[in-house]
Parts: sequence; C-alpha cells; structure tokens
Amino acid sequence: MTLRTIESLGALGGRTVLVRLDLNVPLKDGAITDDGRVRASLPTLNLLINAGARVVAMSHLGRPDGAPDPKYSLAPVAQRLSELLGKPVTFATDTVGDAAREAVAAASDGDVVLLENLRFNAGEASKDADERLAFAERLAALGDVLVSDGFGVVHRKQASVYELATLLPSAAGTLIAAELDVLDRLTENPERPYTVVLGGSKVSDKLGVIGHLLPRVDNLLIGGGMLFTFLAAQGHPVASSLLEKDQIDTVLGYLKDAEERGVRIVLPTDVVVASGFSPAAEHEIAAADAIEGTAFGASGIGLDIGPDTAARFAEIIAASTTVFWNGPMGVFEFPAFAAGTKAVAQALTGVSGLGVVGGGDSAAAVRALGFSDDQFGHISTGGGASLEFLEGKKLPGLEVLGWQ
Repeated sequence: MTLRTIESLGALGGRTVLVRLDLNVPLKDGAITDDGRVRASLPTLNLLINAGARVVAMSHLGRPDGAPDPKYSLAPVAQRLSELLGKPVTFATDTVGDAAREAVAAASDGDVVLLENLRFNAGEASKDADERLAFAERLAALGDVLVSDGFGVVHRKQASVYELATLLPSAAGTLIAAELDVLDRLTENPERPYTVVLGGSKVSDKLGVIGHLLPRVDNLLIGGGMLFTFLAAQGHPVASSLLEKDQIDTVLGYLKDAEERGVRIVLPTDVVVASGFSPAAEHEIAAADAIEGTAFGASGIGLDIGPDTAARFAEIIAASTTVFWNGPMGVFEFPAFAAGTKAVAQALTGVSGLGVVGGGDSAAAVRALGFSDDQFGHISTGGGASLEFLEGKKLPGLEVLGWQ
C-alpha cells in the first residue's frame, strides 16, 4: 500500500489543516437521524486536535445543486460534532467567503472550524475541470495541508477530493486507511469460506461487483429488488415486482459463469409478496417460483425475502469466515418487510472472521433495526466507493493520495 498517511505531513502543531470528511448524514426536520459518519470522523479529528493543528473540516451534504439551500446546511452537523468532540466547533456560514476566512483566521491551535456545505458552490461537483480547480484554489488558500478522510466520496473527481489534493501537501486520514485495509482483505487472499451478500433495488447497480467477485468468492447470496431479475432469468414470473428486463441476458451469463467456476449463487426459495408498496399492505409468503400464485395475482409486489430464505442465508453466513454485505434484503423501512434484512444483519454479527457491512443503505438498515456498530467487524462509510473498489475501478480520490 503506497497511500500517503498523516505522518508524511510532518509536525502539524500550529499549522492549518484542511480535512475533507464525509458528513453527509440523513436529516429529518433539521435533526440528524443517523450520526454514524460524524462518529467515524472522530479518530482523525482527535489526532489532529491533539497534535495542535488548527482544524478546518469540510464536507458536502445532499444535492443542493451548486447554490445555498437552508435544508442542506451543515449547521446541525456542527452542533453534533461539538457534542461528540466535547469542545466548541466554530461553524462558518459559507465555504470560501468572508465567514470562512474570518473563522479560520480566528482559530487557535487545537480549534475546529466546520465550513458550510461544499456543494453550495457550483465548482465543487462541476463537470468542468477548470471550474473545479478554481474552487479548489480558493479552498487551498484557507490552509497549509490537506488530510483527506471522506471515504464515501473518493470515487468522485470533485474539487475538494481531487483537485485540492494536487494543490496542497496531502495525505489520507485514519478512516480511509482503515477502510482500505478492510477492502484489501476482501480482495487479496480473503479467508475462506468467502460469502458475498448482495441486495438493494437494481441488478444494474451491482453488475460490476458480481463480475469482479465471481472468481474470488465461494457463495453469492442474492436478495433485495435485484432478486426478481434473477428469478425471471430462470423463467419464473415475478408479478409486479421490480424487474430489469434488459439485464436478464447478463444475469444468465453470470449464472453460467458461476456454475463453471463452482461458485454457489444462492437465490431465494420464498418471498414476501404484498398487495402494494405500503407499510400497511396486505402480504403473504409465496414460493419464489410461484409469486403470481398469491391472492394478489399479477399485481403482487415482492418486498422481502421469505423466512426460509432468511434462515438459509443466515446459515451460510454463519459458516463463512469472510462476509461482505451490500444492500438490504427487502424494504426494511417498513417493519412488515424488514425481517430478511434483520436476519442477515444478525447472522453477520456472529461471523468469526471478518464481517463487513458495505455502507450505504445497509449501514442505515442495521442502525435502524437496532444494531450497534461494534457488533460488526466493520461498517463501511462509503457504499458506492466500496462497490467501485470491489469492481476493480480506479478511484481518483485515492490515486491522488498515492494509492496504486
């Protein structure tokens, strides 16, 4: 691993350190509903505070489309960060304007400033490299060095992730280093048996991962909305369930490839079918090859894996030494359709080797279902970044930090 680490930046006492974090947390009525990403930023922040740096934290939140939007303000994050750090966090009400410059200038050694949402400036996520560079230059003027620790955005070529790292001495924070250590263990000689559990809504979101991991895994368990494309590929009617018809041929290719490699692709044998997409929808359990045989007929919608499938998935996970899971098994936000996701999460807590929750909706699901982070071997902070890494893609936010 050639990743530049914080140690490569030398002594940081008295220096202004820009820290790119991923504080893109879910908000409801202005309150944070899951502070996992804020808590994940603490080790690096505390390391810099203890080193006597003047810390200038920055992040995006949501998709405000390049202009200020109060509902995407990082103000609630500044408050939560202050509570978790046990010290005041100065919140700058802009990114590179007067408020930011004044807050940074007023900071003393060990202080923390949080800039307003980076995406309030169109240059942050612009497709135009010159616009990104211009914004990055204004950010660079605020500090001496950059610590990049927003793992959830390293797959994006954005101003604060890529261009800024070319303008200042830069290094990865402890979170990125930890994430890469885990992903390395998943891709380079993983301990076997190795099981990957994939869910979520669309097969198309996971095609690259399936193709890249098939030569490396022993078991591939398929749940979530994507399972119906697999069932359709086997010739089974799926009623009104989510289906990507244009991916059926690709899925057939993967099924054939897996068989030739001796990899088990395990599909559901039963499904929870509902009368509609609603938390109060009537529902019943159907065999996976008889989804249209429920009382709802062709209008039924599969919203979760069934209990027999959940038990089988849990058994395979329990017998595995390495497990990576990305994507819920059903619509976990609705209690009636959360059992499959909960069963997978529960099984993952008992993995004797490395059990990884692959960020995104999976991380949100385990917390929403009452699990704590320390029950798992690792909960990634970047669902998209994790998937792209496991696809074998080059991630610009890592390459600019020396990763090869």
